Parts: sequence; structure tokens; C-alpha cells
Amino acid sequence: MIGFRTLFYKEMLRFWKVAFQTVAAPVITALLYLAVFGHAMRANTQVYDGVAYVSFLVPGLVMMSVLQNAFSNSSSSLIQSKITGNLIFMLLPPLAHWEMFSAYVLASMVRGLVVGLGVFLVTIWFVPMTFAAPLYIVLFAVLGAGILGTLGLIAGVWADKFDQLAAFQNFLIMPLTFLSGVFYSTHSLSPVWRTVSWFNPFFYMIDGFRYGFFGMSDVPPWQSLAVVACFFVILAGIALRLLATGFKLRH
Repeated sequence: MIGFRTLFYKEMLRFWKVAFQTVAAPVITALLYLAVFGHAMRANTQVYDGVAYVSFLVPGLVMMSVLQNAFSNSSSSLIQSKITGNLIFMLLPPLAHWEMFSAYVLASMVRGLVVGLGVFLVTIWFVPMTFAAPLYIVLFAVLGAGILGTLGLIAGVWADKFDQLAAFQNFLIMPLTFLSGVFYSTHSLSPVWRTVSWFNPFFYMIDGFRYGFFGMSDVPPWQSLAVVACFFVILAGIALRLLATGFKLRH
């Protein structure tokens, strides 16, 4: 486990040494979203009965921050190592593929969860929040961070340059995140678009996470948990296979 611990420590130092950029900046961005969308949409957006729109918005922003930062951590670290050439220092030692996977994904989870916690601690000063099912909050936050950390690892392995990674983030991660119910409830959508939302795995992460605060959701929380867990298992299998075969890393 020495290789795992060393790589994990390196990945933790990588984002923590520039915490103002990797942690503080996303928190400020989330506050700006809260101020703008909370003011612009609270009178025109229907959410759960008895839940103010700004309160409804907070869990979505927290989870969005968790997902985006978990993805950014693993994807940017791997693509930088490939471009600068220092990836060789991880391929030469007897480092198992599961150790690489665990170190990258766990470090990404830590960054995502730290940013999400920061967003939550700042927003609760302005918005009253409840905790209907805290266990669901923890489960969906951890699984969501793990999924995006794994997806970032896959993107980093696949991409050969920053442009490809940016395309992956701009045309896949960003649309799926913004169209997952962060700023609205799918109950306010037409039946067609509500059905389309059910094919977005990010929707289940945010909907289940939001259930932990209000005890209300657009789909049953157990269904969201099953979808999210299966999605994580599938992505983890793909990532482990890519690392084991050395796809675009050793060849």
C-alpha cells in the first residue's frame, strides 16, 4: 500500500497547496449562482410544497460543486502528467492499477466533498435548511463524488491534450449537470422533458441528495440510490480496465 499512500498524498497536496483556487473559488461561484438564480427564479419556479426556492436551490448547488470539482481533480491531474511527461514516474514503479484508481478517485472525492461542505457552510448563513434524512445526504454526496472522480479519471486517460478534455467537460459534464434539476424540479417540466430527465444519471444524484434535506423528491430515493450505485460500479469497472491495460498510458 506504499504506492497508494504516496500517490494519494501527492494528489491531496496538489489541490490543497492552491486551495484558494481549487476550494475557495468554487465556493464563491456557488454563492453567485445562489444570489442570481435565487433572485431571478424564485417567483416563477414551482418546487416542493412548503419549501422556499432558495432553500430548494442550496442542495443542488452543493451537489453541483461536489460533482464538478471531483471531476476536475482527477481529469486535470492525469492530463497534466501526460502532457508534461511525468506520468512515467507512476508507470515505472510497481504500482498496481487498483492503487492508481483508488488514489486518484479518493483524492478527487476529498476535494469535491470539501468544496461541497464549504458551499453548504457558507449558504446556511443566508438560507434556513432542514435535515430530513442525513444518511441519504452522506450516501449521495460520497457516491456522486466517487462517480465524477472516476469519470474524470476516464476522461484523463482518454484525452491526449487539454482541448479534448475541455470538450469532454463542456459537452458532457456541464450539460448533464445543469439539466439534472439543480435549478428546478422536474415536476415543473412537461411530461416529455420530465421523461428525458430520467435518462440523465446526474438527475438521480441531485434528486436523492435533495431528499436528504427535505424528505421529498421527484423519484423515490431508493430508486435514485440504486441507479447511482450501479452507475458507479460500471464506471469503476471501465476505469480499472483502462488502467490495467495501459490504454493511452503505456502505449
